[in-house]
Amino acid sequence: MAKRLFDLVLAALALLLLCVPLLGVALWVRLDSPGPVLFRQRRVGRHGRPFDIYKFRTMVVDAQALGPQITIGADARITRAGRWLRRSKVDELPQLLNVLRGDMSLVGPRPEVPRYVALYPPDVRRAVLGVRPGITDLASIAFRDESSQLAQSTDPERTYVEQILPAKLDYAQRYVHSRSLWLDLRIIAWTILAILGRPVNPAPAPGPGTKP
Repeated sequence: MAKRLFDLVLAALALLLLCVPLLGVALWVRLDSPGPVLFRQRRVGRHGRPFDIYKFRTMVVDAQALGPQITIGADARITRAGRWLRRSKVDELPQLLNVLRGDMSLVGPRPEVPRYVALYPPDVRRAVLGVRPGITDLASIAFRDESSQLAQSTDPERTYVEQILPAKLDYAQRYVHSRSLWLDLRIIAWTILAILGRPVNPAPAPGPGTKP
């Protein structure tokens, strides 16, 4: 109950304070390339319920039909505005609306698309999907340069499924088992520092033999 109240107050306050800059970003996205301002994608939420996540559109229209669901390095589908929006994480701010709707929390395991959730081991699925997904989490900080890492792979999809996804699930389980309001505040602070380019190491990375 306290976490939900915390989410509602901070999300509403953030939207109020950022309404003018967000309108400016929306106009930039609209003028930069043809297509809608917001991008919606089906993700899997708490207890396995699907929902539409909101982001500022950072790719060309129909990008999902033109390539994989993961973003790899300097992806040609990313728009000019999208490059900055992704680097600064401003593209994630419309998810404050998801928080107000109850689909998401400010902090929690990042929601995945159904095809990757289908790969979760049953015990991991129960734990990770037992809480609301979040705008940011430990994995978001640890894998801030995920697309660059995937760009170095000869098989990015396989690298994501076999290396990055298990590590993300490890971070997600750590959060689920130790979550608290104080931890949420620390993760929000670490996220801001990471966006500003400050070195952040909130938790040791999983070892090579770690299983989700």
